[in-house]
Amino acid sequence: AGMAARVSVLPSRRCLFDDPVQIRVAGLQPQQAVTLRASLVDESGELFQSHALYRAGSGGELDLSRSPALGGSYLGVEPMGLFWALQSKTPYKRLAKRNVLTPFCVDLEVYEGHGDMSRLLGKCTNERWFLGEGVKRISVREGRLRATLFLPRGPGPFPGLIDLYGSGGGLIEYRASLLASRGFVTLALAYMSFEDIPAVPEIVELSYFEEAVNFLRKQQQVKDTGIGVLGLSKGGELALSVATFLPGIKAAVSISGSSFNSFVPLKGDGFTIPVHPYDLKRMKISDESGLVDFSDVLDDHTDPATWNCRIPVERSLAKFLFLCGLDDMNWKSDLYCRDTVQRLQQHGREVEFYSYSGAGHLLEPPYLPLCKVSIHRVLGKLVHWGGQWREHAKAQEDAWHRIQAFFWQHL
Repeated sequence: AGMAARVSVLPSRRCLFDDPVQIRVAGLQPQQAVTLRASLVDESGELFQSHALYRAGSGGELDLSRSPALGGSYLGVEPMGLFWALQSKTPYKRLAKRNVLTPFCVDLEVYEGHGDMSRLLGKCTNERWFLGEGVKRISVREGRLRATLFLPRGPGPFPGLIDLYGSGGGLIEYRASLLASRGFVTLALAYMSFEDIPAVPEIVELSYFEEAVNFLRKQQQVKDTGIGVLGLSKGGELALSVATFLPGIKAAVSISGSSFNSFVPLKGDGFTIPVHPYDLKRMKISDESGLVDFSDVLDDHTDPATWNCRIPVERSLAKFLFLCGLDDMNWKSDLYCRDTVQRLQQHGREVEFYSYSGAGHLLEPPYLPLCKVSIHRVLGKLVHWGGQWREHAKAQEDAWHRIQAFFWQHL
């Protein structure tokens, strides 16, 4: 009421988190200088903000899909810039959704001028949800399984996916809930640092993942044509192991992963894959900030002495998609991906591979802002993940489309 300008979010103020929206402002003066600000408070009360300077058109209107930002958190025409440029006031915070049953609310405000932001001209709120209309969330504690099942609305049958996050552990649901909102039955699966699962298990057992696959296959809404598996970082490596050693896996996506076994031995049926040799003395810690660069801790993966730690992916009948960022400061994921892709191609296997310049280690669903540095939950250290803001945002959008297209094609 009584505001000079109208801010609108199209097509609707409510959407899924991975939906792009169009932000428009009407009722400004012709050529008026304004500042747009986005604010989001996460579940721990942390404030994330971004801002950009704009100039209204001759009709006093602004359309972020056409008008360029003249300064602020980003430059140029970036329809979703206010979202992917969100940054916490406290350094080294990662924006992640813990409870997928509630939305992230992003307040969009327009202020007069390019200066002090003392006069608010208009505002509105964009509700960004992680669970589509009618998608069910079911907590799973069956046998050893520590997981959450997401069922799309309707009878299906739908393709089934297992979703694995990295060595920080926990039960991470927001990617799985978004995939379920897009038509996949998805099982978000914990395997480290959750409830009764230790932070660093002495051994990871394939039979645990086999339980997960069997659980998913017996869901009525799951197509019986085979299961997909998706993983980030250590989860990407486990996705390759699952696709290699367990039957019925049709398609696997590895994000910033590698095809050798890292940090914890993997026990299969009658065999154990040892840990790829590493030396933590090769960790580089910068003095001022205490930031850890992990990328050199591993022994040379091309040395045949390390090959007993490899996952024999070439034995798998699954289709593979590899994704990584060329600015990954945590893991030599491009090098490790290329090595794996080459090995698969030499054995005549079908494989897709995309590496993104300027993207870091944590390739997440789109519009989640880049996290360059954060505390690794298991190591308790500040880890440098890498990435450049705009390039990383573009990579996340592209990767998200590719992941879904890949699973639709092969499942």
